Amino acid sequence: MDLEHGKCWDTSKKDSWKTVLVLAYQSLGVVYGDLSISPLYVYRSTFAEDIQHSDTNEEIYGVLSFVFWTLTIVPLFKYVFVVLRADDNGEGGTFALYSLICRHAKVSLLPNKQVADEALSTYLLEHPPEKKKQSKVKLLLEKHRALHTALLILVLLGTCMVIGDGLLTPAISVFSAVSGLELSMTKAHHQYAVVPITCFILVCLFALQHYGTHRVGFVFAPIVLTWLLCISTLGLYNIIHWNPHVYRALSPYYMFKFLEKTRKSGWMSLGGILLCITGSEAMFADLGHFSYTAIQIAFTFLVYPALILAYMGQAAYLSQHHHTTKNIGFYVSVPESVRWPVLTIAILASVVGSQAIISGTFSIINQSQSLGCFPRVKVVHTSDKIHGQIYIPEINWILMILCVAVTIGFRDIKHLGNASGLAVMTVMLVTTCLTSLVIVLCWNKSPLLALSFLIFFGSVELLYFSASLTKFREGAWLPILLALFLMTIMFVWHFATIKKYEFDLHNKVSLEWLLALGPSLGIARVPGIGLVFTDLTSGIPANFSRFVTNLPAFHRILVFVCIKSVPVPFVPPAERYLVGRVGPATHRSYRCIVRYGYRDVHQDVDSFESELVKKLADFIRYDWYRKQRGNSCSEDDASHSNDSTGECRLAVIGTIAFADATAYEETVQPGSVSVGFQTVDSIGDVIEMEPMGEERRVRFAIDDDDFEGDSQAETEALLHEELEDLVAAQQSGTAFILGHSHVRAKQGSSVLKRLAINYGYNFLRRNCRGADVALKVPPVSLLEVGMVYVV
Repeated sequence: MDLEHGKCWDTSKKDSWKTVLVLAYQSLGVVYGDLSISPLYVYRSTFAEDIQHSDTNEEIYGVLSFVFWTLTIVPLFKYVFVVLRADDNGEGGTFALYSLICRHAKVSLLPNKQVADEALSTYLLEHPPEKKKQSKVKLLLEKHRALHTALLILVLLGTCMVIGDGLLTPAISVFSAVSGLELSMTKAHHQYAVVPITCFILVCLFALQHYGTHRVGFVFAPIVLTWLLCISTLGLYNIIHWNPHVYRALSPYYMFKFLEKTRKSGWMSLGGILLCITGSEAMFADLGHFSYTAIQIAFTFLVYPALILAYMGQAAYLSQHHHTTKNIGFYVSVPESVRWPVLTIAILASVVGSQAIISGTFSIINQSQSLGCFPRVKVVHTSDKIHGQIYIPEINWILMILCVAVTIGFRDIKHLGNASGLAVMTVMLVTTCLTSLVIVLCWNKSPLLALSFLIFFGSVELLYFSASLTKFREGAWLPILLALFLMTIMFVWHFATIKKYEFDLHNKVSLEWLLALGPSLGIARVPGIGLVFTDLTSGIPANFSRFVTNLPAFHRILVFVCIKSVPVPFVPPAERYLVGRVGPATHRSYRCIVRYGYRDVHQDVDSFESELVKKLADFIRYDWYRKQRGNSCSEDDASHSNDSTGECRLAVIGTIAFADATAYEETVQPGSVSVGFQTVDSIGDVIEMEPMGEERRVRFAIDDDDFEGDSQAETEALLHEELEDLVAAQQSGTAFILGHSHVRAKQGSSVLKRLAINYGYNFLRRNCRGADVALKVPPVSLLEVGMVYVV
């Protein structure tokens, strides 16, 4: 996969059938590992207690009918034909839907929004809304801030349930696969063997995570393919050998017959049936690694038929074996001669399915962190070539401990299935709600169409969700408890992050104060580059004033760096850096806004530092040429601007070779300046905590004839002098200036706010990774400035 573009296929060219088929094959190991192993535990979980398998076969036929239509309606109709089309630049998942909605309606709670963000190539709207005709749904959402918060809570709920699924799926998958040993061992032995073996496999699985999926990923697809061929072959054998007429049970008539006979018990057993669609969400969540066509082909022509044959085969066997009521499960329908090979393949397939959901959990936590909704954790990218393969040590070990604890605590498929089922249905309900909003806001379709989608699929999922809730005391309490705990953490962190930003915004220092700093006040400029990290996109942050107050000196080259997240999956490297001056050119102060998408790989400090210097050199060249053409503000204009900061425009520095070659090109190695520069005024166009307005674009071309005589010589002399200062500062070293914050609630704040800020947020801040770890700052170059935020 191309690390820069974030996709493993070239979207600029239509995929060949060969490429599509290769991607479809590769998707088996990543996307369908979880979904393909569901036959291991669906029937066993369904017939655990609520219903019994009788001689009339009405129960088993009813369950088969439910399984068939559930697989057809949810994964096939909902995901393959509708939800997969709601992609965000090829990316899928809960955050993809949320970012799409945020771009089409002003509902985002991200604070430091800019008009320049709307000009990103990945931000551009595929279906721009008509200006004269605004959707009532959109107007309603934008009007009420409470709805913005409710939408974020809905997204966080889905995120938390995905994390819960990452905890429960490995447990139930591996436990179900290993439980096949019970047919080859006495009851006294297998009850002491299954749990320890399951725990051992889980510990090994989590212990190998730091190596990365790419090291063993090449064997994932063959394992899942072998497993699908295995269960479909067994299904065909059982259908032909035991009950060739079992296909009649696919009729919806048997669903009604099932509910008519079993009534409340049958409704409660739906909590086991819904497990047949666990892993369906992975088709959408992993869309960014494959193409829509590849996932569609793999499911429609291989995974779906194989699963239907597997469930029909089990039902055919059970319809002729009523003595197995107490041992209903996958392995009873497997001929004894091939039971051990099938057991081995099942265990391998369960490991693959578990690996996929664990990797997905890492990914969604990283996305939550990038949008300021999760405490900082260490993210390790395990592959330089394949984008999105990450490892989070803290989350990995916490998941391992909880997964082993759940396996030991529950020790049966019934409780594990109840817990997993509730988590799965919650995620699907959240996806249904968000997709209905996408239909109205992003696709500009009729609200009636969106409502129809919501009612049709939502009613099916609510039926299963209600059945899962009845099992609250039998395992379903676990994902609810876990979601409440995680949502509390995420909401407290997000709330405190917003409040800190508002404090910074209201306490930023004026440009006049910065320009007044000089030898007359005892302030010295020392050699080197000082990178002041801030969340502000304009103005001088308060932590810098605190730094200068305590240490009356700052660096010869001063750069205010803002690392910000944009509600897009990827920001192209050519559009990542937004650079401008802070004050006149002689002050040697700059502002650099570095924009990342929620799936972007953040650079290491060495590459970031060198890249930043290149972009500064490019900007210096561009700005002096722009000034020569009369398009740049003068030194006096910067300090006497009509706006509150006096900053000049910010320019997007791209990757196309710059026309002018100078003597400093080899040393600084300036990459380029973009052909069409997007520029925004510091106050007129930079919007913080306000609705976004119109963008401004400036295009120019460099022409040697523009610089003649003394004017050209003077400009080149000043340009070379500034580049010399930049090179000398780089050789002197770089210091990273970060704020070390302590947050406390204002006097008179509510008890809930004081608990959240004074105890909750500060506890998380002290026990999670610091900003220096997230930014990968070397300790030897770090300067921390203590700040007290009263929010």
